[in-house]
Amino acid sequence: MKENKYDDEEFFSRYCRMSRSVDGLKGAGEWHMLKKMLPDFQGKRVLDLGCGFGWHCVYAIEQGAASALGIDISEKMLEEARKRNSSPRITYKCMAVEDFEYKPDMFDVVISSLTFHYLESFDTVCEHVYRCLSKGGTFVFSVEHPVFTAYGTQDWYYGADGEILHWPVDRYFTEGKRRAVFLGEEVVKYHKTLTTYINGLIKSGFEITGLIEPEPDPALLDTIPGMRDELRRPMMLLISAVKR
Repeated sequence: MKENKYDDEEFFSRYCRMSRSVDGLKGAGEWHMLKKMLPDFQGKRVLDLGCGFGWHCVYAIEQGAASALGIDISEKMLEEARKRNSSPRITYKCMAVEDFEYKPDMFDVVISSLTFHYLESFDTVCEHVYRCLSKGGTFVFSVEHPVFTAYGTQDWYYGADGEILHWPVDRYFTEGKRRAVFLGEEVVKYHKTLTTYINGLIKSGFEITGLIEPEPDPALLDTIPGMRDELRRPMMLLISAVKR
């Protein structure tokens, strides 16, 4: 059974109060860098893996995409996507990323935001995406940074008075399941090394065109609690690649 915390009422309620849920892309600390990695969407067929509220789908359509398909395992996510980010050119489907049928030459752009650390095999993701992309198609995604996922708890070490001391990194080269606490709930994630992300793309035939460990948007540093602490270690990894 694939885990889906987002359809839990209480967990989803907490998620809806996050900045990126309330304010969309402008509330996401990495968006100022991720949008620079996105291709020209004009006339393109777009697939969003783990689309959530559909922010990236509607952005692609606003930039001229011919169509966008957003898939997500959470029906609650898709209910919000249909309310907030609907368009005649957007289709939302409730299903796991692993269960989608990746037919050849289906899409020109595949994007994904903070989804692949929930999946066990990144090599499989790369193979599927490569198959469904047209020649010259673009793959752009964000994941939680391996430094962020390695230890597992995804929390700081604190001093006696509750002050932040440092971010723990351990078992870096031991890939696999981690039990993290997110929004007060235990969530299963899968740690992967930077080598796994890069070599997965290369082995599948992609040409890597960009890699960014984004610092938070300066405009958000003093508006979102704790955002300045994100300057102390990388939280996200952004990669773009092309099917040659």
